[in-house]
Amino acid sequence: MNNELFEALNILEKEKNISKETLLEAIRQSLLQACKNHYGKNEVSNVVVNIDPNTCEFEVYAEKTVVEQVEDELTQISLTNAKMKDDKYELGDVVRVDIKSKEFGRIATQNAKNVILQKIREEERKSLYNQYYEKEKDVVTGIVQRYVGKNVSVNLGKVDAMLNENEMIKGESFYPTQRIKIYVMEVKDTPKGPRILVSRTHPELVKRLFENEVTEVRDGTVEIRSIAREAGSRSKMAVSSNNPDVDPVGACVGMNGARVNSVVEELGGEKIDIINWDDNPALLIENALSPAKVIYVMADDDEKTAKVVVPDYQLSLAIGKEGQNARLAARLTGFKIDIKSETQARESGDLLEYESDYYDDDAYYEDEYDDYSGYDEDGSYEYPEDAAGEYQADYEDAPEYAGSEDDQE
Repeated sequence: MNNELFEALNILEKEKNISKETLLEAIRQSLLQACKNHYGKNEVSNVVVNIDPNTCEFEVYAEKTVVEQVEDELTQISLTNAKMKDDKYELGDVVRVDIKSKEFGRIATQNAKNVILQKIREEERKSLYNQYYEKEKDVVTGIVQRYVGKNVSVNLGKVDAMLNENEMIKGESFYPTQRIKIYVMEVKDTPKGPRILVSRTHPELVKRLFENEVTEVRDGTVEIRSIAREAGSRSKMAVSSNNPDVDPVGACVGMNGARVNSVVEELGGEKIDIINWDDNPALLIENALSPAKVIYVMADDDEKTAKVVVPDYQLSLAIGKEGQNARLAARLTGFKIDIKSETQARESGDLLEYESDYYDDDAYYEDEYDDYSGYDEDGSYEYPEDAAGEYQADYEDAPEYAGSEDDQE
């Protein structure tokens, strides 16, 4: 019997990831509970259970005090009965009296079994929670099980996670047994096991996918400094290099675009703009407005605002379809961006004000770039009247898809 118990504990330890010591403690507690039920006592503090972890041999005994007159049979033993066990015992001594577990009744045995099963369930739940808690804020691969309404049940190995509709990329659909990568936002401990919140729209998903795909990002040579994302449509990512010999953008793009294309494919064709991070906010904003070109940028780092002037023909490209390019640039940089066309800037007198300092101030940059009038990181933007007519809205209300660069032009 002990050999069978030993093998059973080994199997449980392997399959459920529960230590043998924990299981032996559960058995010990179950035997104590059985003693309580058998003797009808709430407290059996004098009952001792010893289990050998190597052989699973166990003994159960009660420590009884030798007395002249027995008042409690569970905790006391008469001097006569003690002498029958060993002549050395005197009044006040403690005698070990074996308890035969086979004498326990059906109810006591059933309760002991329930104690063991409950402990196994608790430890299994705790083990699963710890296992998946380590994967929080990381990307895991799951297998699509089925649709539950508009949500998707995804198997992550030992547990299932529910991918909610609002965490799915717009227009994305799955089929059973399909393998998908999802971002683990949070792992909650519940009585029914770990509850895992996952997402396909979180900006960190893009970062983790690049970490898996790009060695330089994984080892810290290239650092992803900021990400702005509109899931399913376009993302902008600013990167920098800790090694002057490594081009951060080139490392993320890969030879013939292999690395970035792998991430794009995983995200269902979502476009990804990769730009160089710059500690100079004006240069960073200039890069963030790519593919549009700018004439100059004046950034106020304290107020987190920036004025940008772009060539007239680049105005619509800088704003992007429904303001997407400007919106993502503001999110990426954390600046409120006011974009004007060259004509608008001249009419308002802004261009004349800056032209005198143009070549002397690092905050201004001449290029062939493009345009926008009033973009704000917290949402508001306004198209120039001469470029796109009167238009004002909050970027969160705008449709997610921004079209291709050709559409924007």
